[in-house]
Amino acid sequence: MYILDSDTLTHLHAGNPRVVENLRNTADSDVVTTIVTKIELLRGRFDFVLKAETGADLIRAQQLLTRTDDLLAQLPVLPFDSLAATHFDRLRIQSSLRKIGRADLLIASITLAQRAALVTRNLRHFRQVPGLKVVNWAD
Repeated sequence: MYILDSDTLTHLHAGNPRVVENLRNTADSDVVTTIVTKIELLRGRFDFVLKAETGADLIRAQQLLTRTDDLLAQLPVLPFDSLAATHFDRLRIQSSLRKIGRADLLIASITLAQRAALVTRNLRHFRQVPGLKVVNWAD
């Protein structure tokens, strides 16, 4: 299973040829995202709508929100479960991981619970998480 992080979905949304090609070479049933990534992407789009300064900005923001919502509708979204919560509790107390953001720790926890590979460009943070398999489809 491959879990797509926010940056990978952003590159997919933009049509990055490497991300698109890797996705084509992977079975649809093996590609998912997390509830955390869904929240991050939609929160950014909602903020863009709410902060639009002109009518043209508002229309563009609404179009991006709709495209993002459509993209997310095509992917299964993994929620938290008790195993992911256990991983999170273990990771959050590790001093070596204190510089990693909370959202990244939440995503890592779900990925570890699923024994999946996280597809992200944020290799620097995620490679610090013990046992987490990380791949980059964008570069």
